[in-house]
Amino acid sequence: MSEIKKKPVGITETILRDAHQSQIATRMTTEQMLPIIDKMDQVGYHSVECWGGATFDACLRFLKEDPWERLRKLRDGFKHTKLQMLFRGQNILGYRHYADDVVEYFVQKSIANGIDIIRIFDAFNDLRNLETSVKACKKEGGHAQIALCYTLGEAYTLDYWKEIAKRIEEMGADSICIKDMAGLLVPYEAEELVKALKASTKLPIQLHTHYTSGVASMTYMKAVEAGCDVIDTAMSPFALGTSQPATEVMCETFRGTPFDTGLDQKLLAEIADYFRPIQEEALKSGLLNPKVLGVNIKTLMYQVPGGMLSNLVSQLKDAHAEDKYYDVLEEIPRVRKDFGEPPLVTPSSQIVGTQAVLNVLMGERYKMITKESKALLHGEYGQTVKPFNPEVQKKACGDETPITCRPADLLKPELKEMEKEMARYKQQDEDVLSYALFPQVAVDFFKYREAQQEKVDPAKADTKAGAYPV
Repeated sequence: MSEIKKKPVGITETILRDAHQSQIATRMTTEQMLPIIDKMDQVGYHSVECWGGATFDACLRFLKEDPWERLRKLRDGFKHTKLQMLFRGQNILGYRHYADDVVEYFVQKSIANGIDIIRIFDAFNDLRNLETSVKACKKEGGHAQIALCYTLGEAYTLDYWKEIAKRIEEMGADSICIKDMAGLLVPYEAEELVKALKASTKLPIQLHTHYTSGVASMTYMKAVEAGCDVIDTAMSPFALGTSQPATEVMCETFRGTPFDTGLDQKLLAEIADYFRPIQEEALKSGLLNPKVLGVNIKTLMYQVPGGMLSNLVSQLKDAHAEDKYYDVLEEIPRVRKDFGEPPLVTPSSQIVGTQAVLNVLMGERYKMITKESKALLHGEYGQTVKPFNPEVQKKACGDETPITCRPADLLKPELKEMEKEMARYKQQDEDVLSYALFPQVAVDFFKYREAQQEKVDPAKADTKAGAYPV
């Protein structure tokens, strides 16, 4: 028998970003991360995802930390490992489309402060919303990875995925990630999808999924056997449930096979031991709800991400209409169809979910339409894979002409104006970007920072790193 060719699978570690975002609302502090970085740097990960997503907002809003300072400290610690971030295309890390000058400057500063790989996605898979960030990333010498939001529906055939993969390659991306935010990708479908993508593009393929529906480890196994190059995993104390499959488990699964990661289990065990008390503390304090550690097969039945389900429950509770839960679950696919069948991910999941709740509570569909639903149907978020339901669009937008161009083409440059608005708080160039994304939250943080600095012994202030020990 001929020797099977070795093809070690790469591991992207998510514990410093998506794992704690998915389980403890992104509340891990920089101080909790720093002591273990040296050990994590010895593992030989493909990359460590440590920034972007909700970490930026959470740093400023809840932890009273400067996200840029966190990135610089992580960069100092990781001497041999690539650092990766998650970036929402034209939304950057905020919740609206920003002008191109803000997007370009944010990418430039992210790479200058230490990011190597930027994973860029758009909620609608509208590639026009990714052009600016991909170009900016390439210009700064970064690795531009485009993530496709995986979803199910009539429009999402193998041909759709193959076609979009070809276009991504033409855009100049360095790799493709299948981003399965709701845990909808089941093992044999994953095998088929990876083979199809491999046949239509030469780019490396990475797979990101969540354990919510209980199939993720098996999905990874079939995907890797089909040629997937890198998988996202989380150290066991913050793995499974709404997070990713466990790093140690996946390494053990592939040990002795052509896909052997070559990572050292002893070293991984030491890293897991470090994070375990943090997890136990989060359980004790109620920050980690044991419910998120279970399996929720309803995500496959209704194609609704786990976070969206809990949102619906609380909206219905507030309206004293918990008995309408199943009506809403049945209404969601109908609204999604009316809205052009977008993937359900921030912000489309919130928009579709809230509209479905209103349709059920009002007893009449689209009697009341949220301003976000109107914006979506007006084309402000970009183009969906299928057309909108024309009647619903007419009801929402009246005689307004829908937007068909790239939405950011209608935005004027806004960086200079923002710089003026926040000039009195500025201590580093990056502060402008914090303000651009979260104006009120950033100003609150800047005021807090000033108050802290007044209490500092000037001899102990590390002005270079922006650290002011009190």
